[in-house]
Amino acid sequence: MRALGAKLRRDLWRMKGQALAIGAVIAVGVAMQIMMTGLHLSLSETRDAYYERYRLADVFASATRVPNAVASDLAGIDGVSRIEPRITGSARIDPADGGLPIAAMTISLPDGRAPAVNDLLITSGRKPDPNRNTEVVVLEAFAIARGLTVGDPLVATLNGTRMTLRIVGTATSPEFLYVTPPGEFVPDDGRYAVLWMPRAALEAAYDLRGGFNQALLTLSRDAKTEAVLDAMDRVLDPYGGTGAYARSDHMSNRFITEEINGLAMSSAVVPPVFLAVAAFLLYIVISRLVQAEREEIGLLKAFGYRNHEVGLHYLEMALAISLGGALAGCALGVVSGRAMIPLYTTYYKFPFLLFRLDAASFLIGVAGSVTVSSVGVLWVMRRIIALTPSEAMRPPTPPDYSRAGGVGRALAQWLDQPSRMVLRRITRQPARMAGAVIGIAAGMSLSLGMLTIFEGFNTALDRSFGQIDRSDATVSLIYPASDSILLELGRIDGVQQAEPVRQVAVVFRNGRATHRGAITGLKAGSDLYRALDGDGHPLTLPERGIVLSSSLAQVLGLQTGDTITLEIREAARPTVTAPVVAIADSLMGTPAYMRIEALNQLLGQRNRISGAYLQIDPSQEAAVRQRLSDFPMIAGVSLSKDAQQAFARMMDQGAGSVRYVMGFMAFVITFGIIYNTARVAQAERARELASLRVIGFYRSEAAFVLLGELGVVVLIALPLGLALGRWMAHGIAAGFSTEIYQVPVVAAPQSMGIATCVVLGAAVASGWLVKRDMDRADIILALKTRE
Repeated sequence: MRALGAKLRRDLWRMKGQALAIGAVIAVGVAMQIMMTGLHLSLSETRDAYYERYRLADVFASATRVPNAVASDLAGIDGVSRIEPRITGSARIDPADGGLPIAAMTISLPDGRAPAVNDLLITSGRKPDPNRNTEVVVLEAFAIARGLTVGDPLVATLNGTRMTLRIVGTATSPEFLYVTPPGEFVPDDGRYAVLWMPRAALEAAYDLRGGFNQALLTLSRDAKTEAVLDAMDRVLDPYGGTGAYARSDHMSNRFITEEINGLAMSSAVVPPVFLAVAAFLLYIVISRLVQAEREEIGLLKAFGYRNHEVGLHYLEMALAISLGGALAGCALGVVSGRAMIPLYTTYYKFPFLLFRLDAASFLIGVAGSVTVSSVGVLWVMRRIIALTPSEAMRPPTPPDYSRAGGVGRALAQWLDQPSRMVLRRITRQPARMAGAVIGIAAGMSLSLGMLTIFEGFNTALDRSFGQIDRSDATVSLIYPASDSILLELGRIDGVQQAEPVRQVAVVFRNGRATHRGAITGLKAGSDLYRALDGDGHPLTLPERGIVLSSSLAQVLGLQTGDTITLEIREAARPTVTAPVVAIADSLMGTPAYMRIEALNQLLGQRNRISGAYLQIDPSQEAAVRQRLSDFPMIAGVSLSKDAQQAFARMMDQGAGSVRYVMGFMAFVITFGIIYNTARVAQAERARELASLRVIGFYRSEAAFVLLGELGVVVLIALPLGLALGRWMAHGIAAGFSTEIYQVPVVAAPQSMGIATCVVLGAAVASGWLVKRDMDRADIILALKTRE
């Protein structure tokens, strides 16, 4: 077997270009498997450990004012293991640099003990002294973004009372892994704060002495969550309860869970695509090699080598390529996974996050690459076994081209001799050419799919901040107030337009399908913030009924004309039904829209707003910022350009950056397919090309015969790749879309042009490499090879 081993080494060296191209495709698939599985494991295990160690609540419930004695009633609910009553409230922070007010959330800490539920991890300093009402612990991410340290003062307004607080510590909490400013879906650490303070301080600030307004519960293993939620609602309903909800509906947990689930799906779907392509390429290469080495196979059998020994030789070749690619993929997966960790910690506030290596992912990656690579070779081994020495050492039966038609003869008068050779090759072997066309089109479709996703992200950004939200700033009030404040905002010098908005928490129901969200109340004909239809035209909000976003309608299984149940969680908390009058196209979150007058009527209130959209004169922006800081009712101000920049950062630097990795891998797979197609054609036509050189053809003319065939195949593959690319884009967009944002599929000519250039570039590079080898080839040796 040493002779076969030497032959294997020589063959691998001779076809090193093809082996490297196929190995690169395998490496990409294995790397994606290890990277995505590792990230999924890292995020899920860190999340679960963090939740358990710091006792994240299983159930959350808020109310207006609940006497402390009611906490024992909540603790007595069947299935409840721990309870933590606390006080929370909205606040605003006035930055020391005189910038815009910053919205904040305040949370009480129990006296003399750690919270039984939702504990916090002190990262610097200490917890507040229960006897000092001005001491505060701030969320670490906010402190870092604002350059705050222990000992710094913090000017805050709590329920209309302005006070100067002193930072005594910074902390993280499992409750705030994903933190966004009010009304937004993208984190921006410097524009939203969480403050932990002594309970006595918040009792005084929010007039809640002897009571609480939020209860956190953890459940026993055998507890029935739905039953606990119903029992809590019954207990808290007399005290203004807004509806208990489970951890699965908690905003921070929902976003991190959705990210983890997306990684799990990608790790299960993406790598097999690359491995399947690698198996296809290996099958073509090995089958062509067996066909070209008929005589060698016959000689090996004549010298006594058995069928399984010869077959094992070719199987070892495939295994060497697949194992080499798999091992390279393992190393690449570890490096890329570790490189992605800092991107995730930018947006998910874990106290630590280490890339975890999953032994099973290495095993699956290597075993999967070996398995799929071996399947095609095992199919080829049937030919080896069926080949007898006497038959193998004779030239193969000449192919029958009688069914190729007279295409060549019809065009003979218009084409020169090399062009006719290219045409005959294509028409005489349509199945082989079709396989090459499909392979190249598949690679192009992946490239086009990723480019379409890039364009989709840009469209989502433009649609959300250029067409739907056309305001310059969004003002959030501490609590709903009279719309007379809108007139005051409109009178500020530099404010060109002010429009009201009312945000109301609600539970949407359609049969068993539910969703916790909010209704956005807008005035009729709103110009600064609009609901758009699928064509991008503004929708006119009706006097009655509700407009759902396409994402929310899909979650609830509703369409225009259906009826939806709305459980309002504010004011009188009515439960009403409303017709779905239209479906709006929204790419951010899952919003729903009503006319603000109709929404206030449902709440039993009149002329109430919870914020405003402003259009500001750019030349007076600084003055407007200063005036907005003087309004005590304003909880925070968000500039649209800041929100847009935060979204763009998340797409380019956060979890969305994985699309660049997939885009690079799409190019790798496209190049691998085209290069192998060219090299296989070169190997099959080596003697023919050498003959052309001997009879007087120039090198360029001989190369044209080969590369012209590749060019025709690539040109035929282009339209098919464009068609497949759109289908591929829909699948990739579905994988990238989350509740934070939905990625549209945009048929942009620019994306199609770039995808075409990628394929043509790969074809030019492959053609250059093949021509270089043709120029170096030994003509005499090629002519000695029998047909």
